[in-house]
Amino acid sequence: MSNTNFKFSNSVVGLPLFFVLFLWIVYWLQIRFDFDFYRYGIYPRDLIGLRGVLFSPFIHENLDHLYNNSIPLVILLAAMRFFYPKQTLGVIGYGILFSGLITWLVGRENFHIGASGLIYVLVSFIFFKGIQTKYYRLVALSLTVILLYGGMIWYVFPDVDRSISWEGHLAGLITGFVLTLFYKAPEYAKPIVYDWQRPDFDPSSDPFMKHFDENGNFVPRSHDGEEGFEYFFSSHPVNYIVIKKEEQEEQEER
Repeated sequence: MSNTNFKFSNSVVGLPLFFVLFLWIVYWLQIRFDFDFYRYGIYPRDLIGLRGVLFSPFIHENLDHLYNNSIPLVILLAAMRFFYPKQTLGVIGYGILFSGLITWLVGRENFHIGASGLIYVLVSFIFFKGIQTKYYRLVALSLTVILLYGGMIWYVFPDVDRSISWEGHLAGLITGFVLTLFYKAPEYAKPIVYDWQRPDFDPSSDPFMKHFDENGNFVPRSHDGEEGFEYFFSSHPVNYIVIKKEEQEEQEER
């Protein structure tokens, strides 16, 4: 597969950097003007808490929380934009929406904030979609993501760390997998269809298939349809040209 299928654009870097920069601006506003953004997080099974479905990914508790989410977001969003350019915005938008709704339904009655739910959406989507496509580049990307972030799986289980929203992580993991079922694989990942795989393929009109009889035996034929190796090779001559040394010397003298 040609590398021209992978087109680097400014958005491959621009989108991740803009997204993360926006998170840092929100956090700066929070500490600079002492805004109480926490109450805009997801508060499960409360109507007002539904607003957190949209706002919670952009709110962070402290610098460590923000920093730990920023690096994976830059890497994963860049990978999404490069390998899944047409699916990226949809995965981000629906990922935030549905992972937030699931968290609102099953979460503990606390405020759930942070972009880690989106990170789990991206990890889940990249891993499962790459395996589903069976395209070697995307499978390699899936394995790379698991090598980098496979340890995150432990944080979808309760009681591993009571200070984190395992519900948000689990919601992101589920949402990412479900989205792989609705988004088609990129065009370049589709399997190559050869002429003989097409439903309208006619073996009798194929030059190579003409060399087989009705029993599947190879029968060499010339272009005129005559059988036999002598006819086959006579129609595909390979000749060495022999020039005498004296003739070569005469040509050089001329």
